[in-house]
Amino acid sequence: MWYRRFGKRLLDVVGAGVGLVVLSPFLAVIAAWIKLHDGGPVFFRQVRVGKGGRLFRIYKFRTMVVDAERMGLQLTTGKDPRITPVGRFLRKYKLDELPQLINVLKGEMSLVGPRPEVPRYVEAFSKEYAKILQTRPGITDYAAIEYRDENTLLDGADDPEKMYLEVVLPEKIKYYHMYLRRMSLKTDIMLIFKTIAGKK
Repeated sequence: MWYRRFGKRLLDVVGAGVGLVVLSPFLAVIAAWIKLHDGGPVFFRQVRVGKGGRLFRIYKFRTMVVDAERMGLQLTTGKDPRITPVGRFLRKYKLDELPQLINVLKGEMSLVGPRPEVPRYVEAFSKEYAKILQTRPGITDYAAIEYRDENTLLDGADDPEKMYLEVVLPEKIKYYHMYLRRMSLKTDIMLIFKTIAGKK
C-alpha cells in the first residue's frame, strides 16, 4: 500500500528526472534529425485519457508527416505511408516514446502503468476502463511488452481498426487489470528492465 500511495510517485520523479538529464544529448540529436529531415515540428502531441478520466496531451517524437491525423486513422500500422523514414527508425526501437518522461515529471503519467488510450477507444470500453483509470497511465507495462510488435500485427488485417478494437485492445485490457493486481516496486522495476532489454 505504501508504494502505491507514495513510493510509485517518488520512483517516477527520480527515474524521469535522471532519465531526461542522462539522455538529453541523445534526445537533442533525435530532435535535430527530425527537424532537418522535413522542417516540421519535433514533437507530436495527442490527447489521451489519464487518471480519473482527465484528458492530457502525450508527448512523442514526431514519426509521421505533418498533419498525419487529418489523413487517416488515429491508429497506426507498421506499413502506414504517413510514417517518415526517420520515424520508421524511431518506432522500430521505441525511441519516439522517450519524450513521455516529460509527462511523467508533470504527473500525467507514470514510468509503469496501463498505456493511455485516445478518448474514443476508452469510451468504447468504458466499463472495463473504470478501474484502469484509477491509476496514472504509464510508458510501459505488461501489454506494452507483449504487444511490442503491435503495428506489424495490425499490418496483416483487412481492417486494422476493427482488429484493434475486437482483438488487440480487449487483450491489452486484460494485461492492464493484471498489472493493477500486481502493482509493486518489484513489479515496476522488473517491467522497466524488461522494456529496456527488449524482452517479453
